[in-house]
Amino acid sequence: MDRSIHLVVVQFKPRKGDYAANLGRIAGIFSQIDALDPRPDVAVFAETALTGYFVEGGVRDVALSAGAFARDLQAQYASAVTTPRTLDVCIGFYEVWNNAFYNSALYVTLGGGQPVIRHVHRKLFLPTYGLFDEERFVDRGFEVRAFDTEWGRTAMLICEDAWHSLTGTIAALDGATMIFVVSASPARGVWPREDEGPVPANLKRWERLARDIAEEHGVFVALVNLVGTEGGKTFSGGSIICGPHGDIRARAPLWDETIMTISLDPQDLTRARSDVPLLTDLQTMMPHLMRTVDRIQAGEQFVLSYDDAQTDGGPLTPVGMHAVGERADAPSTEETVGRPSEDSGKPSTRLKKASRASKMAEPEKSSRRNAAQDASRNGSEPLPVIRASDSRAGPPPLALDAELAAGWLVSFLREEFERRGFEKAVVGLSGGVDSAVTAHLATQALGKENVIAVRMPYRTSNPDSLAHAQLVIDQLGIESRTIDISPAVDGYLGHEPDADPARRGNVMARERMIVLFDQSAKHRALPVGTGNKTERLLGYFTWHADDSPPINPLGDLFKTQVWELAKYLGVPDVIVSKPASADLIEGQTDEGDFGISYAEADRILNWLVSGYSPASLVARGFDPNKVEIVRKRLAGTHWKRKLPTVALVSPTGIGESYLRPVDY
Repeated sequence: MDRSIHLVVVQFKPRKGDYAANLGRIAGIFSQIDALDPRPDVAVFAETALTGYFVEGGVRDVALSAGAFARDLQAQYASAVTTPRTLDVCIGFYEVWNNAFYNSALYVTLGGGQPVIRHVHRKLFLPTYGLFDEERFVDRGFEVRAFDTEWGRTAMLICEDAWHSLTGTIAALDGATMIFVVSASPARGVWPREDEGPVPANLKRWERLARDIAEEHGVFVALVNLVGTEGGKTFSGGSIICGPHGDIRARAPLWDETIMTISLDPQDLTRARSDVPLLTDLQTMMPHLMRTVDRIQAGEQFVLSYDDAQTDGGPLTPVGMHAVGERADAPSTEETVGRPSEDSGKPSTRLKKASRASKMAEPEKSSRRNAAQDASRNGSEPLPVIRASDSRAGPPPLALDAELAAGWLVSFLREEFERRGFEKAVVGLSGGVDSAVTAHLATQALGKENVIAVRMPYRTSNPDSLAHAQLVIDQLGIESRTIDISPAVDGYLGHEPDADPARRGNVMARERMIVLFDQSAKHRALPVGTGNKTERLLGYFTWHADDSPPINPLGDLFKTQVWELAKYLGVPDVIVSKPASADLIEGQTDEGDFGISYAEADRILNWLVSGYSPASLVARGFDPNKVEIVRKRLAGTHWKRKLPTVALVSPTGIGESYLRPVDY
């Protein structure tokens, strides 16, 4: 009789905040699962699978009770599966329970007359740091428990729960043989990783966590990730199944929706726990460890005891007593062997025997190498000293895994266009590397027939800018338009003859956005931004101009990283190698405006935005004058990276109390 556990992992891409539409897709997935052979015992979905994760204050709109959620799933299952066969489902959702909201996971058996809820796990550890603000919107759960199913005993963890090793330990001690980890962790980290392939850095961290939980406790672990994008944050997929030896049994693809099925042999648990009985060891020691935890929680001071110190007891000896026939201060065996006999003043018998044995074992002839080794062992020669290089923590690497970055950003563009209901893109093509890279990514994401390049020269623009933009147009085979902004710009500036170069440049930049957004309306195409992270951090853009397009694939890549990506994508070398320029003023270059090279600025910015102070950078050898140039521009341009400041006079201020994400 086949006693395998047949498992299916569903990487699902929800439309954020649209529970009804996402629920409507589940029936088709249930139908696909029902047709699989062997038919799965359990289907596992990710955290917040039918609403999306970053809903902020929208939690109160999409949360529902576990019972209501189970009934909704049952209705979808009944509409798709006409046989009496049941299916277990593990799925994350926002829950309302006892007049509070939770980030929860439901385990329910569907089919038959009514759904049977086996367990509800409420997330314990709510990330409220970095890009997360979860504890502002939901309450914490306080328990990890295993529970029984038709195929075995299991437990559920939600995202950060798994980052705390104790949760997996508790689940295993409670008898779980399978742990489901449902996650909605956005992908982060585009630097290369040796021998690990093009995957986001934090996904590899997740993989190590899942493997460690599995190996330490001798359990199966299914890590199931969300896919899709939410407000620029991309969920990577790449779900994995781990065996009880910590081995990876299956891995789902990055970025894409998929149904991945696998059969697992429960006998692997017995073999793993026999080979490495760590869980048995833990079960034996758990009462002692729990007493230690109780003492720590009570603030009890630890009293150190050891052989040469007076003690009132030991782990198995009552206070004030010692084992029969042994003094607490008795010398160790090593001390006895190395000490002359107190009775005769002669070496002890044991020491004599040890000396004779050493002489008998000594070969008559030995090489210099062996002699040197013996001398070292005898302590007559010093041990070799290995000095490791200085090691101090630093920011994430600036090196770029271009293959990973390209796939990531193409996926981002596809998702954003699909979610916003657009098929075409308009890109302002300046002849520079940023807009060229953006055009390449948009073409890969949407197809060349759906990308429109708009060249917008002014009469003083460098002729090379037009020519270089044309190289990209021809290379990609995309549609293009050339619209001279000189008449519009001069029409206004004719009334402002004293406008300085900065004002004139800002007028040109804003006029280009007027053109781009009008072309967007004309072609029903979405404008795509081209600004990079270095420009954004240094404030090197015109407010409500360069930063206006609603989506931007390059905004979190430093300039030097954009150059690396450009080389990978095949942007013409003449564009990649030329000095970067906004081309608003004749002879202008970006680095001339900064007073520092992009390479230097990127290194300094990378440290500063990672939380290191200017003083710590100087201590690490950075030029203090250049650090100050970057610090001053960074600190003086925060306002350019924010929406307008609004006077808050109500308890429901937009973006303060009334919180909904951009893509809700």
